[in-house]
Amino acid sequence: MAALKKGRIEFAPDEPRAFLGVTVSARGYVWRERLPFQLHALATAISQRYDLPELLGRVLAARGIGLDDVAGFLDPTIKGMMPDPAVLKDMEPAAARLADAIERRERVAIFGDYDVDGATSSALMARFFDHHETPSRIYIPDRIFEGYGPNADAIALLSREGAKLIVTVDCGTTSFAPLAIARTLDTDVLVIDHHQADERLPDVHAVVNPNRQDDISGLGHLCAAGVVFLTLVATQRELRRRGAYRGGMAEPNLLDCLDLVALATVADVVPLTGLNRAYVTKGLQVMHQRKNTGLRALGDAAGLNQAPTPYHLGFILGPRINAGGRIGEAALGARLLSTSDETEAQRIAVLLDKLNKERKIIETQMLEEAMAEADRQIDANPTLPIVIAGSEAWHKGVVGLVASRLTERFHRPSCVISWEAKNEGTGSLRSVAGVDIGGAVRRAVAAGHLVKGGGHAMAAGLTVTREKFPILQQYLIAALASTSTAARDAAALEIDGALTLAAVNDTLMALIERAGPYGQGNPLPRFAFPAHRVKFAKIAGEAHVRCVLEAGDGSRLDAIAFRAAGQPLGDLIMNSGGLPIHVAGHVRRDTWGGRDRIELQIDDAADPRRQV
Repeated sequence: MAALKKGRIEFAPDEPRAFLGVTVSARGYVWRERLPFQLHALATAISQRYDLPELLGRVLAARGIGLDDVAGFLDPTIKGMMPDPAVLKDMEPAAARLADAIERRERVAIFGDYDVDGATSSALMARFFDHHETPSRIYIPDRIFEGYGPNADAIALLSREGAKLIVTVDCGTTSFAPLAIARTLDTDVLVIDHHQADERLPDVHAVVNPNRQDDISGLGHLCAAGVVFLTLVATQRELRRRGAYRGGMAEPNLLDCLDLVALATVADVVPLTGLNRAYVTKGLQVMHQRKNTGLRALGDAAGLNQAPTPYHLGFILGPRINAGGRIGEAALGARLLSTSDETEAQRIAVLLDKLNKERKIIETQMLEEAMAEADRQIDANPTLPIVIAGSEAWHKGVVGLVASRLTERFHRPSCVISWEAKNEGTGSLRSVAGVDIGGAVRRAVAAGHLVKGGGHAMAAGLTVTREKFPILQQYLIAALASTSTAARDAAALEIDGALTLAAVNDTLMALIERAGPYGQGNPLPRFAFPAHRVKFAKIAGEAHVRCVLEAGDGSRLDAIAFRAAGQPLGDLIMNSGGLPIHVAGHVRRDTWGGRDRIELQIDDAADPRRQV
């Protein structure tokens, strides 16, 4: 037991029996118990030491929480989780240069990415400079015309406007040539990023990135906004050391900015472990106080009338901020989150809500075409390691969303490309656990197959010419063949336990919520409901399936399977014919539209008669 006491537990996968005997589910999964057999003793020890219900002990143990770390996991605090920012490579010179800019009242340019992480990172920086009466301006590149990251024209423009310092946030780690231009124009550059880095780094004043190869901070799980927050903590400390706050200027309360950090952490799908858990837990509390003018306006425009949860950050607020960069004006999100003008905030929030509706229409059409293409490819080659689809008619701002849907549907990496008239294509890639798509893209760049590219293990972006596209296809298929096949063979739906419908009540919900917030790295508990009958199944909206589950004792529970209509999962639910089926999913509170009820979000289902 001693080896299980401290830290997140890593364990080798075993080969347990299929949960409820499900070897072939509607979505093609084997069902497995999430808690490995060798950690059953740890689950019991957690329950006994902390006087917790057995179910919660099992949930914590299954997520690799050590016996001595349960208290910190259940009550994550910034004070308890925050490291000294100086553990990050280049943090001290970066903080000193930012402090210099504030002391000199230099003009600063903030160059950010056009997604939620970039918008929040830019807003954090801008608010910090505003507090210190230092002139700054945010520059977000246009996704369509400029692409991702710094470009030579933009850097030259910012320098000509008088910027003595350019701070890139959520980008810049691989922007060697554009950032080199700044040095020739006597403009310093700080890169604050979290994307994967090669051994070579740009020739700039400082690169603060926990994923650079010589950084040993262990903070590679942070999103860019999380790194920016640490940078501001270090900068405030440096300013305090220099006596900047002795003349009457109040120190900013950086904890009030954690609503932005929480939003980015959830929307960028980084692991909700360690410091990220504290960021989200505290950030949700700050957001509930409605202090940020832009977030308040966006929540009102979206009809958010309850205490925010990670779900609202990831599926209500995040997509609306992203909509500006996808199909509208790229800088809308950053402007919204950095403004204190109520009228301006309301105007932008309404516009982003409208753009998000338009984005959904575009995505639906693209997804239908991409699914058809993916079906053709997999029918021709069932072991294909990656699906690659593209079209001249597809909007480049939505390719990442479509790639996510393809990966979810086909259990393998995907690449979706929007081809342009100038013979170049912009693509987004999404992956599955165990397949490093970002590394494959970086190697493709090094091999000369791409104009540019980069990203994370699970998500990446690229630009490719039509001339090099056939070579790129062959390269990705070969590079991902072994890991993609292994990941697909090992694909399983992990189950935290079996429940009866009668057990689904407010007490259960309170118990589950104690181990939150949930997200990447801390998955929401998933439960199986054995041999339940489906009642009143119907298609809701364009692609969802709603139904009522009924147990033998007459207990009932409302349920929904998102995007399941026309898919094997939806077909099983709609056509079960009154016969019992196994259903798996997670329970959640549904308060949308003034409702207040508990429902099951169905992830998968299985016909007991078809198992072998």
